[in-house]
Amino acid sequence: WGSHHLMVGGAVKGKAFYGKAPPVSITNTADANDQWHVGQGRLLPSTSVDQYAATLASWFGVSNTELPGVLPNLSHFGGADYPTNLGFMA
Repeated sequence: WGSHHLMVGGAVKGKAFYGKAPPVSITNTADANDQWHVGQGRLLPSTSVDQYAATLASWFGVSNTELPGVLPNLSHFGGADYPTNLGFMA
């Protein structure tokens, strides 16, 4: 449901990192900062593919009321720390 993405194009607001990078540590502890570490070098992504798709769909003219029909899993993501529209399109 998530991955690393590279966005390029004239309408992309460049020179920025969108989403949140998980903290990197050698050990996996019970510290809240290590919530993204799931062991064996695996990190959970903080941004879903649906959030990227919602940003692109909005840029293409899909309204906020239509987004749940286009991206049914979008309701599982979004919030103050992880907005639905990531804002990388001008």
